[in-house]
Amino acid sequence: MKVLVIGAGNGGAAAAVELTQAGHNVTLYARSEETLAPFRRDGIRFAGVLGEGRVRPAAITTGLGEAVRDQHAVVVALPTFAHAGVAQALHAAGWDARRPIILNPGHTGGALEVETVFRRLGAAVPPIVEFATLSYVARKPEPDFVNVTGRAKALRAAALPGCSDALEIACALFPGAYDTGDVIASDLSNVNMVIHPPGAMLGAAWVEATGGDFTFYVQGMTPGVIGVMRGLDAERRAIARAFGHELPTIIAEMRAIGTVPPDAQDDDYLAIAAGEANRKIKAPDSLRHRYYMEDFAHGLVPLLVYARLADVPTPTALALVELHASMTRDLPKPAMRDAAAMGLENATMDMLQRRAGIR
Repeated sequence: MKVLVIGAGNGGAAAAVELTQAGHNVTLYARSEETLAPFRRDGIRFAGVLGEGRVRPAAITTGLGEAVRDQHAVVVALPTFAHAGVAQALHAAGWDARRPIILNPGHTGGALEVETVFRRLGAAVPPIVEFATLSYVARKPEPDFVNVTGRAKALRAAALPGCSDALEIACALFPGAYDTGDVIASDLSNVNMVIHPPGAMLGAAWVEATGGDFTFYVQGMTPGVIGVMRGLDAERRAIARAFGHELPTIIAEMRAIGTVPPDAQDDDYLAIAAGEANRKIKAPDSLRHRYYMEDFAHGLVPLLVYARLADVPTPTALALVELHASMTRDLPKPAMRDAAAMGLENATMDMLQRRAGIR
């Protein structure tokens, strides 16, 4: 299959490696020639759970107009605050609206936001699939090298109504992905919006003082952080229940994905620190890190939109969002994934359920 991968960071590089290994014809696109130049010279060097070596995608380009031609699917492997801009760019480049857009990950509200962008452009909406979280735990310690320390064993995926064929394509491209029923179930299974904001907020002074020179899931996983995480997780599950979904705790979700030990108990939040893929991950190096830039405005903010429509109280999520807004007031911010971004300004609970295709 001819697959366009948008993004050459941690997730995009890992996706390009795995899809190329699987025999797909991969085009890797990024806006920055500086980012792509090391891959052009010698291919993508990789190590970890995908093996060790180098792969060369079929094409590497900064030209999106050229890249979109004759592709069977596009995989968007970028931070979620880039989704709206990517949707606009794909439309401008002439993306074939019959071909699927796969958000890996979509996190919370990704499919709804991308759909809203195309509708506001007056364009045909391509089939849209989203994954609840990124397929990989990966880092790029060097410009030409991606270290993939984890690969999701089971990964929730969902498509907007009428996009079942696209969902089949996405699950075939990324084995282990499975149909979780609807995008609300996928959205509310976003692991990062639960495991990142508590530690990021409560550890902010340590982040600023040390430049993130501590392990986020080990040294930063104190009893106080765990208490906030537990409360946030309970709110997430209560919102899901209002939509008719009985979701597991975030620990049980991570156990299924494979990022905590297989014997971890459902309520053992310390198990996050025991996961091989998580243990060595450093804390954010500044308040501009994606744990702050992405997981609040594009994780907890859409969560609060769903909570409002479902009439579920969320004091922990609300407190984290308000504290984050105060703390980052003087920093540049990406646009939030709020009700307007997801096309839910005047929505009701029933309207959202119908749009999401809740069965």
